[in-house]
Amino acid sequence: MSSDSPIPWFDSFLGVAYRYYEIRMNVVPLFSDLKVARKFWMDTMHWWNDHSIKIRFVETGDNYWFIMGAESRNPKNNRAIFKVLPKSPHFDRFKKGHEGTAYLRLGTYVIKYKKDVKDDAKCNCGHIKEDHEEGKDDDSCLFEDCDCKKFETFQVNLLKKKKTVSDIKFLTEAEVKD
Repeated sequence: MSSDSPIPWFDSFLGVAYRYYEIRMNVVPLFSDLKVARKFWMDTMHWWNDHSIKIRFVETGDNYWFIMGAESRNPKNNRAIFKVLPKSPHFDRFKKGHEGTAYLRLGTYVIKYKKDVKDDAKCNCGHIKEDHEEGKDDDSCLFEDCDCKKFETFQVNLLKKKKTVSDIKFLTEAEVKD
């Protein structure tokens, strides 16, 4: 965080998810705690004017900088968001298909274990819950070619509130330095 910046930087979030199945694609900064996500929305993003929200993706090799900020109707609580993240197929799909606008929402990312999920849930290894051991201490995958030792999956929950962002740009590191 730069000490001479008039707006403080916020990077205490996990990463960014992308959702494709609405009228507009969604950009979703992810938090590990629902209360923190709601508080950030109410203290900061609630006060942002939709037309002033800017999202910049600065590509640097295999990573990108996610930068987001806006003018606020409550300047004392305004913060900008920044995080360096690895590129992914989801990032590439968003880049190709956003068409200049997106919904901005917040979400939570929660790790789920075997006892927390339904029978048809898939583990991070790609196999369903039934394909893992039944013991209390051992829930390793039953497929011989899979080295998964513990059933783990994740769940992303989206907050209902959203903003519409129409100022989205993808830049290279060289363009930012110029």
